[in-house]
Amino acid sequence: MDVNSGLALAGFLVAAFAAASSGAVFKPDEWYRTLRKPGWTPRPWVFPVVWTPLYLMIAVSGWLAWRETGLFTLPFAFYAAQMVLNAGWSAVFFGLRRPDLAFAELLVLWLSILLTLIGFAPASPAAAWLLAPYLLWVTIAGALNLSVWRMNADRFARA
Repeated sequence: MDVNSGLALAGFLVAAFAAASSGAVFKPDEWYRTLRKPGWTPRPWVFPVVWTPLYLMIAVSGWLAWRETGLFTLPFAFYAAQMVLNAGWSAVFFGLRRPDLAFAELLVLWLSILLTLIGFAPASPAAAWLLAPYLLWVTIAGALNLSVWRMNADRFARA
């Protein structure tokens, strides 16, 4: 690996963990603990155990695709969008306490991940495959978000 490639990988890692930092700022608190949740809700310790390798895979995926295409391609527009949306979800769900808006945001996040995966596939199948677990986890997170929103609809009714 040459210096430019190493610096690019470092940049992708910084970007991924910058997105992750939103989860450290906007985290579950007493409000979240009081919400009704489905029985299949993962234990709190599961989230960092799952997200840490996912963020590493997101970064490596971007780096692998970058090596093949450069940054200024349509798939990287989707990649950037999913990073911003990923960071924004915690702020919407935990910060604003709006599971309804968070679910809508998550649908756009899911689509941007899928479009990134599809866009990366021709240039780097490995980059695309590295996003598959992320897409799966966001699917699970979406189902949980929707369930929490629906199970607590009385708390989120707007006048």
